[in-house]
Amino acid sequence: MTRFSWPELLKGLSAAGVDLKAVGPTEINSAPFVLIIDEINRGNVSRIFGELITLIEPSKRLGAKESLTVTLPYSKKPFGVPKNVYLIGTMNTADKSLTGLDIALRRRFVFKEMPAKPELLDKVTISGLSVGQMLRSINQRIEVLLDRDHCIGHAYFLPLDKDRSIERLSAIFKQQVLPLLQEYFFEDWERIGWVLNDHRTKGEPFIRSGGHGSTSLAKLFGLEVAGGLRDTRWAVNEAALTSIDSYINIVGVSE
Repeated sequence: MTRFSWPELLKGLSAAGVDLKAVGPTEINSAPFVLIIDEINRGNVSRIFGELITLIEPSKRLGAKESLTVTLPYSKKPFGVPKNVYLIGTMNTADKSLTGLDIALRRRFVFKEMPAKPELLDKVTISGLSVGQMLRSINQRIEVLLDRDHCIGHAYFLPLDKDRSIERLSAIFKQQVLPLLQEYFFEDWERIGWVLNDHRTKGEPFIRSGGHGSTSLAKLFGLEVAGGLRDTRWAVNEAALTSIDSYINIVGVSE
């Protein structure tokens, strides 16, 4: 996100043809208006909002007893925020590289967690596999190994509602789920295997360890050196991606 200030945002919207004329208490439209700020914590939030931080408080809105206005830097006209303007900001709390909201801004919002909803996928089945239960099992393990913020969203699997094929499921895992798990676990393939229940499979595991199909350590380093090495090579098993039994194994068995 480009880091710009509130006045710069207003100027940009005006240039784009958005009507931003100053409003007074008598001009307030009763219809609700919503401004959605996607990934609000990717920018310098305090600089972006500027004086708007004060104006969005319920008690400072236009029409309130303690309403406030500011003078716009370009038009020099008064500007206030009506009661019927709603600001919605989305945040990815799993991304720790992003800046958290400061206290001044945080207290002006109410927060609602939007967790994954595996139940939306419970009726999506592929050859006996409940996609909802599979996602539920994956997220339960992620919550133990990492935290709840890293649980995988149900949106990844929504395309399966229309295309309930193993090919589509395989593409979702290969192109989205496995790369996401690699990022979550910093390519710790053993723990990725735990999430996918590979250690308890009797069939094809998603992750193969020990340089399966690769040149042996003995050939690479000689017997003397190879004897003291631990093979840390891992690879995605393409056969598992197209095997429905591998996905069913993710759910696990009752013990």
